[in-house]
Amino acid sequence: MAKDLRYEMGAGFNDNRFVPYLMMHEFEALLFSDCAKFSIAIERPNIQTQLQDIRDQFSNPEHINDSKETAPSKRILRLVEGYQKVLMGMRGVRVIGLEKIRAECPHFSNWLGRLESLSENV
Repeated sequence: MAKDLRYEMGAGFNDNRFVPYLMMHEFEALLFSDCAKFSIAIERPNIQTQLQDIRDQFSNPEHINDSKETAPSKRILRLVEGYQKVLMGMRGVRVIGLEKIRAECPHFSNWLGRLESLSENV
């Protein structure tokens, strides 16, 4: 990706400032960082155990995905009738907090660390 951008943008492209993030599966994986807080954030505390059972099957939330049918959002949809990705997802992230998501999701945390290191070089 960087190579293609460098070619298209020419001399104006700065490799050091291009820090793409490719999520391993989908946004909802991050919500499995704290199943208790997520279930409370979406006002469904009764599904905490079911969410945690899903989470416990994987080394970290970023690995939750076996197929299109078992993607994180599909798993949540099976538990939460009327799941609204943007609204409920943002509530979940706010309640869980960035610190906990970073602790549970190393790929995401590494990307944020790279972005943070850019400010040190400004």
